[in-house]
Amino acid sequence: MKKGYLSQYFDGVAIKRLSTVEVDLLCSNQHEFNGVQQLKNILGDPSEKHRYDAKFIYLSDEDEKSTSDDGFLTWYDARQNHPTRSECRLYFPKNIALESASGGDLLLIAKKPDNSLLAIIAKNRTTIEKQILWLFGIDEFDGITFSVRENLDTEHDKVDYTLRFILEEIGIEIQDDQNNTHLDKMLGIFKGTFPTTLEFSSFARSTLPDVSSCDNPDKVLLLWMEQEETLFKTLERHILEEKIKNGFGDNIVDGFLKLSLSVQNRRKSRAGSALENHLEYIFIEHKIKYSREKVTENKHKPDFIFPSITNYHDASFPNDLLTMLAAKTTCKERWRQIRNEADRIQLKHLLTLEPSISENSTTEMQYENVQLVIPSDIHKSFTSKQQEWLICLGDFLELIQKIQKDSPFN
Repeated sequence: MKKGYLSQYFDGVAIKRLSTVEVDLLCSNQHEFNGVQQLKNILGDPSEKHRYDAKFIYLSDEDEKSTSDDGFLTWYDARQNHPTRSECRLYFPKNIALESASGGDLLLIAKKPDNSLLAIIAKNRTTIEKQILWLFGIDEFDGITFSVRENLDTEHDKVDYTLRFILEEIGIEIQDDQNNTHLDKMLGIFKGTFPTTLEFSSFARSTLPDVSSCDNPDKVLLLWMEQEETLFKTLERHILEEKIKNGFGDNIVDGFLKLSLSVQNRRKSRAGSALENHLEYIFIEHKIKYSREKVTENKHKPDFIFPSITNYHDASFPNDLLTMLAAKTTCKERWRQIRNEADRIQLKHLLTLEPSISENSTTEMQYENVQLVIPSDIHKSFTSKQQEWLICLGDFLELIQKIQKDSPFN
């Protein structure tokens, strides 16, 4: 295990495509996969039957179709007593996640350091499938027998923002060193409570006083986001520990579930607001005119309108001098929401931190006049063809600065 690399989270992984025949068998009574010899390096000698606790997850780009189930996988040799042959297999009980699988879907079996297994099925030709392949440094893969990767500590396996993003998408909690350097200061300023997202984003930037987006906006945006994430988890851990110490009252289950739900909802809403907060500060540093979350048509509120919402509602102001930017930490299917947010602006810009979006999705975005803006360090997770079309945050800032500089309406 090497800290800061995928080997911190996985001892090894095996990946394959599910065949249609195999899926039909999985939905009947034969709940097992044929193994390969290389799996012994991860799971051990199958002649000694071993049962692993396992979590099964089915993932699709449509959140409502994703599901998970707890269970187990048994690694054994079906021909244990045969003198010359072995037949490695992985047996599992019936579960909801695998019942959702279809032929062509991607199957990943990952062994974790706690000696449990993670079994992920990713819907074929989706963004999440592409992200899983990228996570483990695997090119397009069509094999119907397991391909195994061990020693997950190469340069690609270093957990930067791109890999961190995907790990969190598949439910792996990032093991950050808690930033206790600033904990006392946060407790003093915020009085042991969660501040507003605007306050916390400002605080996160203040802990990096020598950083300016004027130097490299793409890198700085990710740096600010990572810093805020680490600081927030440090504060969150402290606050939650205090709440848990105080107990959940008479109804322990309801109290626990309520706390868990509030944690998840807070994390999701805070991440999206943090992205907008840091972008807004970047626009200020670059002296760019903008309006944030102002109403256009039909009560829509684009994240940012350039140069202002006043100009947008001025019929005499030229359409080609107007620009909009939507900001979403993840796109998934939600990117379509922005198409009607500003009718006067034909080309919609969308900034996201989501890596390795599928070619199907980016092709559809181009058709729908949506231009993706991706921080430059995340471009590497896209195909060469996609990278020709992507623009980075620095490119977008230059575009807006040029429009506003050349505008006769300044």
